[in-house]
Amino acid sequence: MIKTTLAALAAAPLFAGAAMAGPYVNVEANSGWSGSNYGGTAIDNHVGYEGALGESASWYVQGGATVKLPDGGDADWVPSGKAGLGVGLTDSLSAYGEVSFVGSGVAGVDRSYGTKAGLKYSF
Repeated sequence: MIKTTLAALAAAPLFAGAAMAGPYVNVEANSGWSGSNYGGTAIDNHVGYEGALGESASWYVQGGATVKLPDGGDADWVPSGKAGLGVGLTDSLSAYGEVSFVGSGVAGVDRSYGTKAGLKYSF
């Protein structure tokens, strides 16, 4: 239940209408486990801007810093950001996509990149 709620809140900017256009602040914590072994948490601290693309689409871009909190390790602040689009395909079906990056905080280690894409069907 909590995972579903968090996913819905995270995807909300992807489906923003004209009434939600403008700047925002987004603080998001992502934690990871492998089985019962806790790996750590990354907390995004971003400022962003979102807007409409016509009547059925929206976009957003946000950036700032992520604090990495590995289990048993030292905290590290690194640059991060993401951008995404949401498009209403029908009254019940929408599509979304996102690209993101997080710096490594370690000299000589490349930053990581990610993508997300999906469909949402509303009943």
